[in-house]
Amino acid sequence: MKHIYREGAGEDKPVLLLLHGTGGNEESLLELASFIDAEAAVLGVRGNVLENGMPRFFRRIAEGLFDEADLAFRTQELHNFLHDASLQYGFARERVVAVGYSNGANIGGSLLFQHEDALRAAILFRPMVPRRGVPLPRLDGLPVFIGAGENDPLIPKEESEELRTLLEGAGAAVTLRWEPSDHHLTKPEIDAAAAWLRSLPGASE
Repeated sequence: MKHIYREGAGEDKPVLLLLHGTGGNEESLLELASFIDAEAAVLGVRGNVLENGMPRFFRRIAEGLFDEADLAFRTQELHNFLHDASLQYGFARERVVAVGYSNGANIGGSLLFQHEDALRAAILFRPMVPRRGVPLPRLDGLPVFIGAGENDPLIPKEESEELRTLLEGAGAAVTLRWEPSDHHLTKPEIDAAAAWLRSLPGASE
């Protein structure tokens, strides 16, 4: 997968897996990563699917309707890539923290739905429920931050609540933050995500 990797300030720092929204690329969330943890290593990845020329991480049938077979395939593809990247760049897999926005948050959530050992933690801005009717792996204590917009025209409030319920049902420790905004990110929620990450034991010492 096309990507960019930058070393962090030390081996105790997290590796921020940057997962862009529709139309983004491997560099789109670099500024966001600097706000969340300027000393972390970053691994920005570009989705392998094109929709009207815009990169995405998986196909969709319509707005809000995912191609679930492709999503499962692309999730496995990303999981395999993370393994290969950890060997190539010499970072520990247990240091990887996903930072995803919109389409990127959806495949970040799909990693959690499909693999119990994929991530150390996840920061998901404006995610949806990636798949329904599938058993989730055990995510005992895995920290997840969900940033949701109270006025998001693309994601109903019930969707965000359902995602939290499903992740908590698998054992994840979920923080759902509501922001008085739409689908766009705000500085307060980015600051909140950064503070949340700093509060995790061993995540950003």
